[in-house]
Amino acid sequence: MLKRAASKLYNWVAVTIFLGALIGHFAPNVAVKLQPAADGFIALIRMLISPVILCTVVLGIAGSGSLKKAGRVGGKAIVYFEVVSTAALVLGLVAGNVFGPGRSFHADPSKLDPKIVAGYVTQADHMTLSDHLLKMIPKTMFSAFTDGDILQVLLVSVLLGVALTAVDDQHKRRIVGALESASKMFFGVMHLILYLAPLGAGAAIAYTIGKFGLRSLLPMAELILLFYATCAAFIFVVLGLIARLAGFNVFKVVSYIRSELLLVLATSSSESALIPLMEKMEKAGLSRPIVGLVIPIGYSFNLDGTNIYMTLASIFIAQALGIELTLSQQLSILVVAMIASKGAAGVTGSGFITLAATLAVVPGVPVAGMALILGIDKFMSEARAITNHIGNCIAAVVMASWEGELDWDQFNAALAGQATPLVPAEASAVTTGIA
Repeated sequence: MLKRAASKLYNWVAVTIFLGALIGHFAPNVAVKLQPAADGFIALIRMLISPVILCTVVLGIAGSGSLKKAGRVGGKAIVYFEVVSTAALVLGLVAGNVFGPGRSFHADPSKLDPKIVAGYVTQADHMTLSDHLLKMIPKTMFSAFTDGDILQVLLVSVLLGVALTAVDDQHKRRIVGALESASKMFFGVMHLILYLAPLGAGAAIAYTIGKFGLRSLLPMAELILLFYATCAAFIFVVLGLIARLAGFNVFKVVSYIRSELLLVLATSSSESALIPLMEKMEKAGLSRPIVGLVIPIGYSFNLDGTNIYMTLASIFIAQALGIELTLSQQLSILVVAMIASKGAAGVTGSGFITLAATLAVVPGVPVAGMALILGIDKFMSEARAITNHIGNCIAAVVMASWEGELDWDQFNAALAGQATPLVPAEASAVTTGIA
């Protein structure tokens, strides 16, 4: 019954996305008024992100059995994230240099209006490495959750998880039991919110098309197509190779999480499907500690789509302004983009802010050049979010495989669309939303 309900909800999301696109195209004045519905749905999702990450990370560390094992898993995950993120950055640079989407643009720098991107530049201006590191530390332990900064929530959660491993068994059992109960409650709330997914997804698509219009894509069609093609190449070639080496098929994994990808596509935010993805990975046979550690950390350290966007967009802007970047300048962009992308966490528009910080390291390229792509950024954010989401899903499976904490029979059955028997503890956690 749950499977039928999930399937119906998935179909409704697909239908409302299609209807939203029609409304956005034929009735744009009506479509833009639907923004509150879209923003409200995303806000409901985000209000649960911090407590869910707290519960899953702390339980992940506590459930790993030892602090040494948790440190090993976390360390491997971060190394994996940095290697794959660097590959994404390099792929963006290569695509920009090989295909040169901005070489025929011939934009006049004197006609750029810096006021158009002033809001984004102000947020990114003067952000040094020290500033980025300090941004991870919340003012108070509670402000990390009220401010909604995922990096800060991760830091507090990791500290609490490490501290919990040193607590005596009697008190640890009580705390773990309370966190498990709280986790089930938060997931239950998420299931209720996901029944609003058709409304939120349809409204989001309607607003995007109604606000910007499909015609706004035409002047930048080459850049948009190149970006989408580069993201697809990264997913099916780079991540596909990693998946093959780990013993599974990336196409089957993408098909397995298609419901979540549809939600990400509509909302342009990978955050909207974070909690359903974690549940789905557990149902596919990944151990709870691996899921609880790898996926939340990946949302700050494994933003592959954002990385591709930053390097490709930087090259495009320079080419459009007639500026040929040297190898050292491109390497500077790569290094700064690697740092600036941390903590973007799938938030809509964050890629544009980090792009401003990245361009600031190249004196010859005016940050005002971002105005060239401001109009199409919303349409590119979907590919960013989808690539980020798939990247974190693949990372979780790879880490579970490496650690020997993946039930391959259950995993293959889940990817084949077969129902798998759940133990009693898992039965209460089955998703009734998008699955």
